[in-house]
Amino acid sequence: MIEKEKVFEILDTGLRSSKADQTELIYQWENFSLSRFAENVIHQNMSRLDHTIMARAVLGKKIGVAVTNRTDDVSIRELVHTAAEIAGFQKDDPNFYSLPQSPPAPLVNGFYKKTEEYSPPDRAKGIEKTVTACKTQKLTGTGVFQTEGDVTAVVNSLGTRQFFEETKTQFSLTASLSDTVSGWSQGYGQDVNKINIADLTQKAISKALLSQNPIELPPGEYTVILEEAAVASLLLFLAFLGFGAKTFAAGRSFMAGNIGEKITGDNITIIEDPYDPVMNAIPFDYEGVVKKRVPLIENGVAKGVVYNSYYANKAGIESTGHALLPNNTFGPYPKNMVMAGGNSGMEEMIASTEKGILITHFWYINYMNPMKTMVTGTTRDGTFLIEKGKIKSPVKNMRIGQSILEAFSNAEMISRDRKLCPQFGVVMYVPAMKINEFDFIGG
Repeated sequence: MIEKEKVFEILDTGLRSSKADQTELIYQWENFSLSRFAENVIHQNMSRLDHTIMARAVLGKKIGVAVTNRTDDVSIRELVHTAAEIAGFQKDDPNFYSLPQSPPAPLVNGFYKKTEEYSPPDRAKGIEKTVTACKTQKLTGTGVFQTEGDVTAVVNSLGTRQFFEETKTQFSLTASLSDTVSGWSQGYGQDVNKINIADLTQKAISKALLSQNPIELPPGEYTVILEEAAVASLLLFLAFLGFGAKTFAAGRSFMAGNIGEKITGDNITIIEDPYDPVMNAIPFDYEGVVKKRVPLIENGVAKGVVYNSYYANKAGIESTGHALLPNNTFGPYPKNMVMAGGNSGMEEMIASTEKGILITHFWYINYMNPMKTMVTGTTRDGTFLIEKGKIKSPVKNMRIGQSILEAFSNAEMISRDRKLCPQFGVVMYVPAMKINEFDFIGG
């Protein structure tokens, strides 16, 4: 990992050379490696060592952003000059107040040296055990094993100085017998030694073997049991649709006008919490503002959304520390959501179901009606019919057309065990759920 002193030396060069009224610099460093396999063979092994520096320059109420991946003094000076030059061509933003000034973030340990040092042979050994198990069952294994070390630092001319280093690791497997018969599993964490590849492999293989000769079910409403990854997909899109201050301020969020109102069942609590010990996530945002723990939905009641400094200033409140990179157009967004667990187990959920569908995860979810949180997508890699408390047969993949808020209002049972699920740069810690009256609209 790059040393903290070196990072601040680079960024301070930019601050000293800037002629803008206010200046912000963001440094991102990554050491990313992956091994990808298909048809039981590793076909790609790569590593990427890179860094990016982003400057945001403020001239009055005009803002310019520039990016480079060069760290020499001349390039850093050119970067802040370019950002200021871009700002000069912009129109005033009457809603812009100031860059934020933030105290140092609390210490969080998200770095595991063994994860960052994990080698290609190490990953190959894990994959070898997986593909050997797949071959034994005459299945084809496809997936990825990746490790990553990251550094993020933010400084600005108002005195904000933040630095954080972390590691991440992810393993996923799709075990296939044919184009229509497959099983899937995924593991994620910061410590590579806690990724149980043998267990993940067995889960994917078991689902694939159980998925042979699937039956077709007609569209309609069914009781469903969603495994954690399926729940995470719904939570992710719920966040897209309403947990950020930009859509909330514009009245385009389902949360708008509903703060303090019941919007899901009593058993649903969702908190943006980077400090959860399972998360140990970066404790500041891309403006250097210390992140806050933000209740989003509590016992079914809409509680709040996340803010960056821009939308917090508009609302007359403090930022919650959820700014994305300054060249984004999406606005503030939660990236470490934790959903409260219940008191049930997966076996108990299945045993309690007279007739229903067990879903491993979803594929290609998209919006249908954002304000009603309606989404569509298909089941994938392990969909099963449950009858009289037992898994009876595999089911051909089905398309959903479902309101997420309605689904979370119809959650009958929630598992006590939870799992970390990464999707699109967001990490969620979620349980499995049994949901009644879940709508399927086709195959």
